[in-house]
Amino acid sequence: MKSKLDARHNYALFKQLLIGSVVFLGLICLYYGSSFAPHSPRISGDSSVADGVDPFFGGFILKEEEQRSSDDQLLQGSLVPKTIPLCHMRYSELIPCLDRNLIYQLKWKPNLTLMEHYERRCPPPERRYNCLIPPPVGYKIPIRWPASRDEVWKLNIPHTHLAKEKSDQNWMVVNGDKINFPGGGTHFHDGADKYISSLARMLKFHGDKLNNGGHIRTVLDVGCGVASFGAYILKHDIMAMSLAPNDVHENQIQFALERGIPSTLGVLGTKRLPYPSRSFELAHCSRCRIDWLQRDGILLLELDRLLRPGGYFAYSSPEAYSHDPENLKVWNSMHSLLKRMCWRVISKKDQTVIWAKSLSNSCYFKRDPGTRPHLCSSDDNPDDTWNVSMRACIMLYSSKMHKVRGNGLLPWPQRLTAPPARLEEVRVSPEEFQADTSIWHFRVSEYWNLMDSVIELNTFRNIMDMNSNLGGFAAALNDKDVWVMNVAPIGASSKLKIIYDRGLIGTVHDWCESFSTYPRTYDLLHGWMVFSEILERGCGVGDLLIEMDRMLRPEGFVIIRDRPLIIKYLQESLTALHWDGWFREVDPRIDSLSTSEERVLIARKKLF
Repeated sequence: MKSKLDARHNYALFKQLLIGSVVFLGLICLYYGSSFAPHSPRISGDSSVADGVDPFFGGFILKEEEQRSSDDQLLQGSLVPKTIPLCHMRYSELIPCLDRNLIYQLKWKPNLTLMEHYERRCPPPERRYNCLIPPPVGYKIPIRWPASRDEVWKLNIPHTHLAKEKSDQNWMVVNGDKINFPGGGTHFHDGADKYISSLARMLKFHGDKLNNGGHIRTVLDVGCGVASFGAYILKHDIMAMSLAPNDVHENQIQFALERGIPSTLGVLGTKRLPYPSRSFELAHCSRCRIDWLQRDGILLLELDRLLRPGGYFAYSSPEAYSHDPENLKVWNSMHSLLKRMCWRVISKKDQTVIWAKSLSNSCYFKRDPGTRPHLCSSDDNPDDTWNVSMRACIMLYSSKMHKVRGNGLLPWPQRLTAPPARLEEVRVSPEEFQADTSIWHFRVSEYWNLMDSVIELNTFRNIMDMNSNLGGFAAALNDKDVWVMNVAPIGASSKLKIIYDRGLIGTVHDWCESFSTYPRTYDLLHGWMVFSEILERGCGVGDLLIEMDRMLRPEGFVIIRDRPLIIKYLQESLTALHWDGWFREVDPRIDSLSTSEERVLIARKKLF
C-alpha cells in the first residue's frame, strides 16, 4: 500500500516538474523570440564595435514603446534613450530597403528579369534595424573635395574587385592606402573630359561646352559606374544625377558618394524613378547594359517622361556602331521604336548616337491610328512617382507647354532665382517664391555663423535637405563648393519639379522608411519640420534618428529646425547617438515660413 502511495506521489511530482520545465522553456523562447530580446549583448558607447548586436533584434527598446505612446509623452522626454547599441561590424554597409539578404530570408520572390531584386523593398516593422551602424575598421575622415574626385581612402570602402574587373577601362586603380580614379569609363577609356567634349561637338555647341550656354543643366546618367562622367561634367556647370543599382558592381555608387559626386542608388525596373516629369535636359547611357526594348519599350518611355521638351538622349553602346547581325537587329528595333515616339537622331558618330525628344505634341497627333506606344490617358499624372509602376505609354505635354514648344526656362544660373512657370501647378505665386528664396538665404547665413568656429572651407561636400520645399536651402548654398540632395517628402512631392526647374537635383522619399544610400555618405543633414511631419503620420522618432546616423559621416553635422518639444527630446538624445562632439541650440528669428514656434539644434557626430 505504501509503495503505491509513493509511486503516485513520485508521479505527481514528476508531472509538476515536467509542466514547470515546459512553462520555463516557453518563457525563454518567448523572450528570445521577441523584438525586445537582445540576441547579442548590449553595447555601450565604450564597447568594442566588432562585438555589436544584430541590427534587427538588438536592444534599442525605444521603438516599440514609441508606437504605444502619445506624442506628448514621447516629447516630454520620458522615453529618451540612455544608450543605443552598435550593430555588428558585418552590417557596416547595410542599406535596409535594398538588402537582398532580407529578400531571401523573408522568401520574397522578385522577378529577376524585370530587375525587381534591385528595387526598394523595406523590412517590416519587426525587422527594422535598431542599432548604430559602425564604420569599417581603419575608417578615416574622407578626403576633402576637390581632391576626393580623384582619390579616396581604401579602408573606407575596402572593395577592390572593380579595380581588377575594370583594369583595362581606367575606372579605378589601387595605389597603396588609396584608390585613385583616372576618369575612365567603359566607353571612354581616354577619360571623361574628352568624351564630354566630343558630345558637345556632336551637338555643335559653342566652344565644345556641353552646357550650351547654360541651357543644359540637369542630366540623368543611368548605369553610371563610379560616376566619372558626373564628376567631370561638373566643370561644365552641369549637375548630373548619377544612377546605378546595388548590383554585381555593388559598391559603385558608394565610391561615387565617397568621391563627393552627386549620385544615388536606383534602377530602371518596374517602378517610376522618383523624379518629376520634364526634369532633365539630357539623359546619358554609356554601355549601361539596359535592355531598352523590353516590355514595349517601357524603359525608354520612362526616359521620355523625365526628359524636357527637346531633351537629348546620348547613347554609347555597341548597338550604335557595330554591324554584326545581332547588334544591327537591336539597333533597327530601337531606331524604329524611338521614331514612333517622335524622337529624331541629331547626330551619330563613332560609338555614340544622340536623339532629341519632340518639342511639342504635334508629331504624336500625326501618327497613324493604332501606332504603339499609345498615348497615356489624361488622368495619368506624370509627376506621381513614389511606388508607382511605369507606364508603357507616351505622356503628352500640357496645352500650355505645347504652345510654348520648349521648357521656357532661363539658362543657368539665372534660372536658380527666377520664378519658373510650373509654380502655378503647386499654387505658389512668384512673390512667395522670391520671399522663400530670401528667407532661406538669411537662415543659411545664420546657420553658418553658428558653425563658424568649428568648420573649415571644405568641411562640407555632400549635403541633404530632408524637407526641401522649393529648394531655397540649396539655392542659398550655391556660392559654396557643395551639392545638395533635395528630398521632397511624399506629402510635398509635387514641389520637386520646382527644384529641377531651378537647376537643382533631388528625389522623393518617405521618411517613415530608410533612404536608398550607403552608410556614411553625407557631411550635413538639414531637417526642417521633418520630425513633426513623421510624428503626425504615426512614425517613430527613434527610427529616423538611427537612419540619420546611418547616412551621416563621422564628424558630420545635423541642422534640425522644429518644434521646441522635439528639439528638447533630440538634444537629450545626443549622447546616445554620439552626436555630442559639438552642439548649439538657439531660438531662431520667426519669419513667414515659420508654422509655429521653432528652435534650431546643430550637432556634430563623433568619430568613435
